[in-house]
Parts: sequence; structure tokens; C-alpha cells
Amino acid sequence: MFKVASFNANSVRARLGVILDWLTREQADMLCLQETKVEDKSFPLQDFEKAGFHVVFKGQKSYNGVAIISPHPIEDVRTGLGELAAPGEARLICAAIKGLPVVNTYVPQGFDPQSEIFAYKLKWIRALRDYFNDRYSPSQPLLWMGDFNVAPEPIDVYNPKKLYGHVGYHPEEHKALKYVKEWGFVDVFRLHVQEGGHYSFWDYRAPKLFERNLGWRVDHIWATEPLAVRSRRAWIDTKPRREVRPSDHTFIAAEFAWP
Repeated sequence: MFKVASFNANSVRARLGVILDWLTREQADMLCLQETKVEDKSFPLQDFEKAGFHVVFKGQKSYNGVAIISPHPIEDVRTGLGELAAPGEARLICAAIKGLPVVNTYVPQGFDPQSEIFAYKLKWIRALRDYFNDRYSPSQPLLWMGDFNVAPEPIDVYNPKKLYGHVGYHPEEHKALKYVKEWGFVDVFRLHVQEGGHYSFWDYRAPKLFERNLGWRVDHIWATEPLAVRSRRAWIDTKPRREVRPSDHTFIAAEFAWP
């Protein structure tokens, strides 16, 4: 089995121990990180290499940042969405591991539906369809993983009626994400887990949201159909969210019969 995962670290340096422990325990073949919050020159590359991992990354000072980690060689590395992206923006990195291409994205959060930043988020998401169309084919295996900053379905948020229209669960976001999904993606987690109550993010800003499981599923593993049919299981590991000084997100993972 080929095990893949995605994790918004909310600082790779602050969560280094959590990440290395998870990789070692789970023996994952591929981990996509988002929100590494570190410039390339300060990325803890040696710590990963010492533990036996290959790493590629693209960072910024204090925010954003994406990385891909694997015990296997990482090939065909590219970064950036293109001309639409803000200058120096570190939100997309793609590569191939054991012949399997992966695109790791940290989609803009949006902040306020009335803001220019939210409009940028919608354009950013929709631009991904052209990005995939120009570089890949829905008839070939492809992974798209990361923090999409969108909960697609009512069962992906703890209170869909209350949260509808908020950033992260907004109809315009749903339309934009659906537009990309229709290019040829399958939500691998929902392929295996149909019930609600499974979340990957619990906000820090209100008390005991994790303990009450008042969360959102905004972290995703999607695949084109030829790869999705090879998926064997998918799950969200909440254990790291219980650690001391955790990220506000946790790991989402899946296994595939690959190669």
C-alpha cells in the first residue's frame, strides 16, 4: 500500500516533533504540509534528512508555505500557480513520487465574503482548473491534496445552518470548488467515509471546540478517477490534535494500491 497524508502544520518548526513522530509511526510514503510559516533558508531540512526523509518546499516569512516529504526520491518539482498568484506567494508545490504526481495547495483563507481577499480566493480556486488542464489529464492518476480552506458539504461542518455563508462554507466557494472538481476529481475521504462528524480543523479562538468536536473538514485528499479506484481506505487522525501545543488542524490520510 502507498500511504499519503496532508497536514496544515501552522508552523513546521513548532510542529517538527509531531510531524516526525507521525511519519515514523505511520510509515507514510508522502506527506503534504501547508502553512509552514518559514523562509526557505530557515526550513528544518536537516532534521528531516537526518530522519531519512526527502523534502521539497517553498516558503515565505511568517505565513503561507508548502512542502512535500517522503522517504522516497521526489522528482519533477514545480512551484507556484502562475500569473494570478501574488508575488512571492508560497501556496502551491507539485512533484512526483514513485511515478505518482501530486499537487499540494494551501488555498487562501478569504477572511470576509465582502473583501477583495475573498474575491481573490475564488479566482485562485477557479484558476486551478486551468492549472490542472494545462499540466495533467483526468484520465491519468493524479493526487490533489492540501488545505483547501473550504468545507464542501453540510456534513463537513459542525453546524451547516449556522455557518452557511461564512468563509469556508460559502456558496460561492462551493461553486468554485465544484468547477475544479468537475475537471475530474474524486473526494477520496468521502469515497470511504459517508457519515458526518469527521473534521480536520478546530478553531483555537473559542474554548474547547476540539473537545466538543465542533470542527470543519477543510483539509482534503482528492484524486482523479484512475487513482481513486485504487484507494483502499481514508481517515482523519485526531491524535495529534490532542498533543501539547498542537496545530489547529490534524492529519488526513489515505492508502492506495500503487504502483
